[in-house]
Amino acid sequence: MSIYDYKAIDAQGQEIALSDYRGKVLLIVNTATGCGFTPQYDGLQNLYEAYQAQGFEILDFPCNQFGHQAPGTEEEIVSFCTGRFGITFKQFAKIEVNGKNEHPLYTYLKSQQGGALGKKIKWNFTKFLVDRDGNVVDRFAPTVTPAQMEARIKELL
Repeated sequence: MSIYDYKAIDAQGQEIALSDYRGKVLLIVNTATGCGFTPQYDGLQNLYEAYQAQGFEILDFPCNQFGHQAPGTEEEIVSFCTGRFGITFKQFAKIEVNGKNEHPLYTYLKSQQGGALGKKIKWNFTKFLVDRDGNVVDRFAPTVTPAQMEARIKELL
């Protein structure tokens, strides 16, 4: 299996094949609108604006598993993110990232980059970086800001 074998439902209810992103550098993030890390949306949008034209994409997967910090509907989450942070990158429907109902994409991501704390996602704003060939090359903790990842993203572009 590769990252390009997975599909996910976007915030508008459409099935999106990750193979649509073949050849791009991807940053895949589980997010929440009511989290202490929510201000990272600003930094994510800044990265997207700076590097999207070079083949960089951010895939935003809201997750309500951690402290119920993403309680809204997909429409409410998109409205919040676009209104407050001006988000223009791809937002998906809410998913689970751990447990029996975790999205298969996250099962795969964790199998590729378990991280220092084990394979389980510990909190919102855990980030996975995927190179142009579909390899999951890095995993960043929620405390790592978008600006701290910029040099690594530039290397891959």
